[in-house]
Amino acid sequence: MSASGESISQQEYITHHLNHLQVDLHTFKLINPDFTNSVSFWTLNIDSLFFSFALGIFFLLIFYKIAKSATNSVPNKLQTTVELVISFVDSNVYDMYHSKSKIIAPLALTVFVWVALMNTMDLLPIDLLPYIAEHIFGLPALRVVPTADVSITVSMALGVFFLIIFYTIKIKGFNGFIKELTLQPFNHPIFIPVNLVLEGISLLSKPVSLSLRLFGNMYAGELIFILITAILPWWSQWLLSVPWAIFHILIIMLQAFIFMVLTIVYLSMASEEH
Repeated sequence: MSASGESISQQEYITHHLNHLQVDLHTFKLINPDFTNSVSFWTLNIDSLFFSFALGIFFLLIFYKIAKSATNSVPNKLQTTVELVISFVDSNVYDMYHSKSKIIAPLALTVFVWVALMNTMDLLPIDLLPYIAEHIFGLPALRVVPTADVSITVSMALGVFFLIIFYTIKIKGFNGFIKELTLQPFNHPIFIPVNLVLEGISLLSKPVSLSLRLFGNMYAGELIFILITAILPWWSQWLLSVPWAIFHILIIMLQAFIFMVLTIVYLSMASEEH
């Protein structure tokens, strides 16, 4: 069954749930996935952008509220949870980042909580928000897990990549940055081409590893939920969806933790002065 209640094949159901709500920047019109398969560079997945921004604002509002109403007496459950998260992130930054920076801890906290919130959207019933979007707002498609969209994960990884370049040049200078690329691991001018290839690949692999690891895991998790819903009748879906959702909670938090840890480690390496 589709979100509109029409009977469709399993392949059509899966394809429908893998389509993004897209807008063509040339015409500023929504693209109906049922009538076109063409996706150009000037196409935006506005569902991914909407949910990523909405969850980011939600994160900021919750933490701002707790910061304003924090008390030294017995805290409520929400304040306790926020304090535990902050303490957890702070301990990881302290263990892995050995330079001084006012940005790394807030960045690590933002990365961890934001990615965790975006991943958690995968636990919502697969037809819930697409059904509401189609029947109330008339939208042709909707995907609600931003981290299952490679454009979102690549954008976040590129942000970390630019910070790596920035901190490397800030701490070591531009000459130090060039020397890292040309005089390591073989400290001799004759090996500069070899060093440049090796270090260039190592540098470029950082955003690739950050983005594709998160995207691959979340896309696979979303696809499994879709397959369970498409293949099994509605009355038996819980037999697989509930165990998978419980296991998927571990993946959700683990992927947020890995993204945060790699961000800290990469920036720590960039900040080392030697």
